[in-house]
Amino acid sequence: MARYTGSVCRLCRREGAKLFLKGERCYSAKCSFTHRVTPPGQHGMSRKKNSEYSLQLREKQKTKRVYGILEKQFKMYYEKADKMRGMTGENMLVLIERRLDNVVYRLGLGISRAQARQIVNHGLICVNGKNVNIPSYLVKAGDVVTVKENKRDKAVFAEVKGGRSVSLPKWLTFENEALKGTVVALPQRDDVDFTIADHLIVELYSK
Repeated sequence: MARYTGSVCRLCRREGAKLFLKGERCYSAKCSFTHRVTPPGQHGMSRKKNSEYSLQLREKQKTKRVYGILEKQFKMYYEKADKMRGMTGENMLVLIERRLDNVVYRLGLGISRAQARQIVNHGLICVNGKNVNIPSYLVKAGDVVTVKENKRDKAVFAEVKGGRSVSLPKWLTFENEALKGTVVALPQRDDVDFTIADHLIVELYSK
C-alpha cells in the first residue's frame, strides 16, 4: 500500500496551515511550522496569485493530508457522499470522521491520526468485541470501541489510563480506565475539528 514517507512538516508548510500531523509536538515551541511558514522548495518565497483551481486543489490536498488518506480512497468518499441525501461536502466529511483510525484518534488513544492508524493496523482495537484492523472501517451509532484486552498494558496506552486530558467530540464518550469508547451518535458537520472549505472540494470534483 502506498504511503507518504517524507517529512510531514513539509506538508504543513505546503498547505500554509498547521495540520497537526505530529500530535503534541505541533502544539509546542518545537513545531517547525512556527519557524518556517513559507512553502518548501526554492520558489517558496515567491508570491503567486492563486487561481480558482489552485484554491480548490489546495483545499482537497489539505483535507487528504489532515486525515492521512490517499487520492483513490478520498475520491471514493466523495462519490459515495454524492449519492447520499443532503450536502455532498458535509456528507463526505462525516463519512471520513467515521473512519476507525479517526475515532481512535478522537478518543485520545493515539496522539495523532498516523499513530491511531498504526494502532488499528497492529490489531490492538476491537469494535463490539471483535478485532478490527482496518483503519477505513466505518463506525455506526452504538458501536463500542475498545483496546484489545491482552494489549491494554502496552506503553502507548499508559498515559491514557492515567487520565490524559482529551477534548472529546459530543458524538463520542470514553472511559479512561477501561480504555473503552462509545459512538453515541453519528458525527455532524460541526464536529469536524479542522477548518475545511468542503464546497471547494465539491467544486473541484464536480468539474
